[in-house]
Amino acid sequence: QVQLVESGGDSVQAGGSLRLSCATSLATYASYCMAWFRQSPGKEREGVAVGAFAGSNDYDDSVKGRFTISHDDDKKILYLQMMNLNANDTAMYYCASAPRLLCYQSDRWSARSYPYWGQGTQVTVSS
Repeated sequence: QVQLVESGGDSVQAGGSLRLSCATSLATYASYCMAWFRQSPGKEREGVAVGAFAGSNDYDDSVKGRFTISHDDDKKILYLQMMNLNANDTAMYYCASAPRLLCYQSDRWSARSYPYWGQGTQVTVSS
């Protein structure tokens, strides 16, 4: 059973930064495709960043240049560094994992493709 626990969400001013963390129970980290999604009230869950640790990371256009996905293999923690935040970034943020092959498929941006999810952490950006 894969367990994912997010933390680091907070309320910040526009232009500020946050780093989200996702502690995982993954036994073999490199075997998984890891991703960050977000969801605002009334909207569908959308992919923000996808990380294939044997390959390159990928980002939604709305966060390119501002968000960075990374990981600590020893601690088994996934991170999302967020900079220059704006009101449109306000959402519940989730980390998700799936078998590694998904990272090389177009479905990697679909929430339905991920079987494992954390409980989410709230990010609120005020202008």
